[in-house]
Amino acid sequence: MSVAELLAPIDGRTGPVHLPAAQQWMQGRTLYGGASALLAYTAAIRAFPDLPPLRAGQVAFVAPVGDTVEFRTELVRAGRNVAQVRSELWCDGAVALSTFWLFGTAREANAVHPAATLDPWPKLPDETLPSDKAPPFLAHNFELRRAQDARGPGAPVVRRWLRLKEPTGLDPLSDLVLMGDTLPPGAMRAMQRLGPISSINWSFNVLDPEPRTQDGWWLGETASEWADHGYSSERLRLFSADGRLVMSGMQSVAVFG
Repeated sequence: MSVAELLAPIDGRTGPVHLPAAQQWMQGRTLYGGASALLAYTAAIRAFPDLPPLRAGQVAFVAPVGDTVEFRTELVRAGRNVAQVRSELWCDGAVALSTFWLFGTAREANAVHPAATLDPWPKLPDETLPSDKAPPFLAHNFELRRAQDARGPGAPVVRRWLRLKEPTGLDPLSDLVLMGDTLPPGAMRAMQRLGPISSINWSFNVLDPEPRTQDGWWLGETASEWADHGYSSERLRLFSADGRLVMSGMQSVAVFG
């Protein structure tokens, strides 16, 4: 089922909603993080349709998100240029996902500093990675290709070209929210033994309010900046196909095993 079908039941009102298309986006016993964040984002922009473009988001993955969700959305403050919205997903009577969205109008630039790109820039290969060992949500919905030669244990960085198998038909910012948390954490390459990993939160800034890319391809990167005591501090970046950084974020990940 498509992303549009997943979002179709959301009408911007508070209350419980059943999501018939949730099963294809499950990651174990919870909805994939990017999909659950997109639910909360969609609830916010449908509840308050006159918001300016998204500039930043803070996402807390509190508990599993299932196929029946109660939406709670609040306009916390709306100033002349910036609006802030809180949006939560409740499951089984408790908060499962809590988000805080920052929307802002464009202003005349006073500080101008272009974001750094990857050097050397990895070319898009022809070969798609096999999906037989990927989580079901990834195998059903995404196409991935390598963006680094390194494999197995090593520097805790994961880079992949990725795109959705089917266009969402959504606005480009919704696509970023859906895709920005797709890759496994870089700490995966530093693990001493196999074990489960789980995202705890995700905070990001949108660098381009009208992101565009070629043929649906984006370059994602996760990099562990520190890992110990069962946790990893991760840097997340998402680039367009021509090398422009469009989303920059941080994430805390639980590393089990």
